[in-house]
Amino acid sequence: MLNFWVKQYLKTCIPAIQRHYKDPEELQGRVFKELITSGVFTRFGRDHGFASIRNYEQFRRYVPIQNYDSLKGYIEEMMLGKSNVLWPGDIRWFAKTSGSAEDRSKFIPVSKQAIQDNHFKAGKDVLAIYAYQNPNTKIFSNGGRSMILGGSKKVHELNRYTKVGDVSAVLLSNLSPIADYFRSPRRSIALMDDWNLKLDKMVEELVDVNVTNISGVPSWMLVLLKKIMEYKGAESILDVWPNLELFAHGAVKFEPYREQFKQIIPKEDFFYLETYNASEGFFAIQDVKGRSDMLLMLNYGIFYEFIPMDKLNEPDAAISIFDVKPGVNYAMVISTNSGLWRYMIGDTVRFTSLYPFRIEITGRTKHFINAFGEELMIDNTEKAIREACLATGAAIVDYTAAPIFMSNDGTGGHEWLIEFDVEPNDLNKFATILDESLRALNSDYDAKRFGNLTLRFPIVKSVPKGTFNKWLSSKGRLGGQNKVPRLSNDRKYVEEILNMD
Repeated sequence: MLNFWVKQYLKTCIPAIQRHYKDPEELQGRVFKELITSGVFTRFGRDHGFASIRNYEQFRRYVPIQNYDSLKGYIEEMMLGKSNVLWPGDIRWFAKTSGSAEDRSKFIPVSKQAIQDNHFKAGKDVLAIYAYQNPNTKIFSNGGRSMILGGSKKVHELNRYTKVGDVSAVLLSNLSPIADYFRSPRRSIALMDDWNLKLDKMVEELVDVNVTNISGVPSWMLVLLKKIMEYKGAESILDVWPNLELFAHGAVKFEPYREQFKQIIPKEDFFYLETYNASEGFFAIQDVKGRSDMLLMLNYGIFYEFIPMDKLNEPDAAISIFDVKPGVNYAMVISTNSGLWRYMIGDTVRFTSLYPFRIEITGRTKHFINAFGEELMIDNTEKAIREACLATGAAIVDYTAAPIFMSNDGTGGHEWLIEFDVEPNDLNKFATILDESLRALNSDYDAKRFGNLTLRFPIVKSVPKGTFNKWLSSKGRLGGQNKVPRLSNDRKYVEEILNMD
């Protein structure tokens, strides 16, 4: 009965989701008006003439493109307890970013409106989309539980005004008792600081729970699932959780890990659902099984703009969602109900369809290789890595790549550090397939590889197991939502890893 009534409730979310197909202009127009109206009452709004803004063109003219540095002064005031700075009222929760292993932390404001109308609304929509496509689902039957593998940093009180933690800890701390009832493990375990101890405790608790759906970063989820299987002596995770139906994943591309999940979840109709969420907000959900793209959610309190990557240094080149074109790489700019105004989050996306607006994540504005004009993006490398794995029987844990700058013979190259879970049967063949796939996917890379004139054959190095965890740990970024930078236009990360003891 509980499963029936929860599904009935989730059905009420579907009409709002379907409006993305019919009324995108109305959805984004309403969000824009609500944001500007709220911003009028803030110091940022007074500084940027919000009272005079009536349309998008005025918004573009009055408010420059922002980044963390340009908003840092406002955020620091909010963290000291000042009200009506970037968003009306007080903001007491801040998400400490812990994505890529950067040296500097950022503190992203998370308003009460963002918690309810963005993150929690998205969580309900994820389940609604799944239940709509799978009307016979039983994920809430027989005490079915959700297992969310979040970050490893609990919320800390920075001062009497401010609480700081990674975004999963912030959301878990604000979860309603009803939502908490459907979730495992216990909050005391989910919010543990020690990542390795947290994994051990999760294994001990989850082996006897009826877990029906899981969510998290694919690379870290594999670590947990394999530990659970080892603990139980199981051949697949279905031996432990026979009613497992759904994996909602995000943060990194799923393709390099797909074959590994097929092996440990040997179920033909198992449902993989990609999501796009970050500390700054929840943005998109895969709304159709089998598609590789996601529906951009236009009613979550976020107004979207996009800058073509070839005009990244031209802030006036920003356009609204209704002027984008399919197949173009864009840097995404957001204005949110937490007071991030025209904020460039650092992600790049490509539209795969318009009306409805669906996107694929292609990479990061700072994580790419273009040392020789090859314009290599993460989207290219994830697909090429998967092809090389399939051809050589390999399975990866993680990887990073960087340029090898031109030598005396006038050619440069790329160096790849790859940690394998299963080593390829032929590492040179792996490198060959990787190179051939990149050439097929990226015409600029192919042109630079022609005749080895600019780019020579890539160097692929297999690093010992545990290398990337050791490196992340040295940065204080082990676990949960932390990611290894896949591509870099310099050799900083590669050299740090190669020079580790």
